[in-house]
Amino acid sequence: MPNTLATPGVYINEVNAFPNSVVPVATAVPAFIGYTARASYAGKSYTGVPVTLNTLQDYMTYFGVMNPTTLQPAADNLQYTPTYYTTASKVQNSTNTTADIVIGGKYYDIEPDPNTVYYLYNSIKLFYDNGGGTCVVVSVGPYGPPSGKPNVKGTPLANPNVIGNDFLNVLQGVLMQEDAPTMIVIPDATLLKPNDNLSVNQAILMHCSTLKSRVGLLDVQGGNAPDPMLWPNDIAAFRTAIGLNGLDYAACYYPFLKTAILEDSDINYNTLGGPKILSAVLPTAAVDPVKTLLSQMSLPPGGTNTPTPLQIENAMLIASPTYGQIHDLVLAKMNILPPCGAMAGAYTLVDNEKGVWHAPANISLSSVVDTTLKITDLTQQNLNVDAATGKSINAIRLFPGKGVIVWGARTLDGNSDDWRYISVRRTLVMLEQSMKLAANDYVFEPNDANTWSLITSMLNNFLTSLWTEGAIVGPTPAAAFQVMVGLGLTMTPEDILQGIMNISVKVAVSHPAEFIVITIQQEMQSA
Repeated sequence: MPNTLATPGVYINEVNAFPNSVVPVATAVPAFIGYTARASYAGKSYTGVPVTLNTLQDYMTYFGVMNPTTLQPAADNLQYTPTYYTTASKVQNSTNTTADIVIGGKYYDIEPDPNTVYYLYNSIKLFYDNGGGTCVVVSVGPYGPPSGKPNVKGTPLANPNVIGNDFLNVLQGVLMQEDAPTMIVIPDATLLKPNDNLSVNQAILMHCSTLKSRVGLLDVQGGNAPDPMLWPNDIAAFRTAIGLNGLDYAACYYPFLKTAILEDSDINYNTLGGPKILSAVLPTAAVDPVKTLLSQMSLPPGGTNTPTPLQIENAMLIASPTYGQIHDLVLAKMNILPPCGAMAGAYTLVDNEKGVWHAPANISLSSVVDTTLKITDLTQQNLNVDAATGKSINAIRLFPGKGVIVWGARTLDGNSDDWRYISVRRTLVMLEQSMKLAANDYVFEPNDANTWSLITSMLNNFLTSLWTEGAIVGPTPAAAFQVMVGLGLTMTPEDILQGIMNISVKVAVSHPAEFIVITIQQEMQSA
């Protein structure tokens, strides 16, 4: 309306009747960091660039291997191509209980070329299989060259091509500027040397606790092949190395998962060592059924004298039962993955179906058939509750008839009454970030009773809606939360002179029922 009324007439003056509303922020947007087969689109490099994706097809567009002829994603067996070698064990007698296979009375080990093992691609697939949706992927570079040698049996699996500084640069650089991610997931971190893995895990905790808008999902090194007796040493080493800072902004899961992400068609003859498997393991005489079959098979069109890997694969599966056994063993080893990708999908599923205030626990994991270690109630005690350090590790367990179940809901700060549960931490992150964004509208507004009333009403409406959904608990809204702002309540005259508006919010967040105790007592029979 004009400041000065000069012309006779009727003027309309609209007044806002309702305060701004608080919109809950997204809670399930993991940021995956790792190595990819490719990182480009439309001629532009996307190495080190956060890319928001919604489907696995989106991932393939930016980071997958493409067919140069059709410009479509290549076959799955070309997306991830590790190499495994079958070599004679050092111990060649019945005392060898660690050999993978016995061929012709000889003991053999099947180990990967460590330089060819990466977890990101299959972890993304596991994420989507478990309910994943929007995510952010940051490629730190392409796969490195193979070493041409198998990993030494019994030594931890570490890929020299995986560099800790690649992850640190992303955590301390581009992701500091990204608002969307609410989780940090680095599956390849377990392929680092122990000291580098320590640095990356601590950087994740520092990153999350600094921004206060996301949590980290961590894995324990050694979980891919835990020793049945010595695995607690891996847990102790992890707890010692992780330190004390930012523990309430991360959750850790153990052990690794035996998955069904990869199928028979996803590996081929080259994955199993190529020509070396013919000369080193299978029969080599003129009567070799595999070589005979290869010599008789029809070659692909074009006059080439070299059969395709798929032709060789099918021929060897038909001709050699031993090759089929090696194939199955390699497939099982390739399907062992860290749990962080599956848990990122589980978080998303629970958030979407129930709400972030529900614990992402007591849920089954899809495309997971077993775990690398059988954990019982007795062995889980020291994982879930650690009296010495308070650093809780969430167990993933196989329950007969139920499947593989997430059986833990704690942050690493397991001794804290405030931040013990991951659902509580993530709910507070959602509340804090949602209210922060809404309060931005009032920056530079008059620091007076009118503004205080608008903010109080806005936050009360937001919290009341969450109370009705069960995110915060109490018989009435007044018992579940309290919002205070004003002179004499949260501010002094000096605060107002300094341009400071203090808003105090108290909430009773829903906590999970982790321990349910049923008490049974007999009583005398009544008439």
